[in-house]
Amino acid sequence: MTTTVLVLGGTTEGRELAAALDGRPGLQVVTSLAGRVQEPLPLAGPVRSGGFGGVDGLVAWLRAHHPALLVDATHPYATRITGAAAQAAARAQVPALRLARPGWTPQVGDRWHRVPDAAAAAAVLPALGSRPLLTTGHGGLPAFLAADGCARLPVLLRCVEPVAEPLPAPWRVLLARGPFTVEGERELLHRERIDVLVTRDSGGSAAKLDAAREAGTPVVVLDRPRVASGDRALPQVPTVAAALAWIDGRGVSCAPPRRSDGCDPGPGPAAQAPPGDRQRDRSLSRGGNAPMFRTIMHPVRHFHGRAPGAR
Repeated sequence: MTTTVLVLGGTTEGRELAAALDGRPGLQVVTSLAGRVQEPLPLAGPVRSGGFGGVDGLVAWLRAHHPALLVDATHPYATRITGAAAQAAARAQVPALRLARPGWTPQVGDRWHRVPDAAAAAAVLPALGSRPLLTTGHGGLPAFLAADGCARLPVLLRCVEPVAEPLPAPWRVLLARGPFTVEGERELLHRERIDVLVTRDSGGSAAKLDAAREAGTPVVVLDRPRVASGDRALPQVPTVAAALAWIDGRGVSCAPPRRSDGCDPGPGPAAQAPPGDRQRDRSLSRGGNAPMFRTIMHPVRHFHGRAPGAR
């Protein structure tokens, strides 16, 4: 009998968790992606793409597919799906866990300006600099576009997917997917003469924050939003190792299979593949090498290649 673990993914932690669980005897890990990224990184195990249709849709999926466990490893700012996962898991009586990386902690030399949301960030941005690097993704973009002060600035917007909204004439778009290096971020800030950085408190790699600290560049940090899950908040862990321990404690073995000679087989192919060998994920199949980075300078100049600092 196969035991299924549903992972709500879209993050590095979700990908690492799927790789750690994939291939375990009697265990199947299914990763669900929201479908917002056209070329997601490869994932171990079966993948479904697209939303569930709210809480009711997720409840229906859980009851139809009977996963033993659910792990919400979505982005810290994907509060809608996190709230829906908590409510749906309770209704379907599926044990569930939230895997969320810790936020960043300011270091000596940082010039952080914490704000509650994108609207507040857009309000303070013009007073802090004249050449911003905006790395908050698509979610908060309308707030910056609605602020007259931001619309007049030569904003460099870095994101993974192309932007559908019409952008002000001074704005440019850099399409890039991390991880980024401090050296690359340092070069980007210098080349583009960036004098203020805007970011969400996503946690994880802090290369851009390290580069900003070195340059004395002010950083506007958007606080994490609260999850609207009512009294159905999930237990939360900060690391993949802790999530594996929780799964193991539920009676689902996370120990990797061993060869007949007793040797550790090591990580599976998904974990071993270097970034340059990553493949495009298409629903439940794999194939074709996918470019990880493209640069588009909005609205007329188009360039293709790797983003500064990307590996």
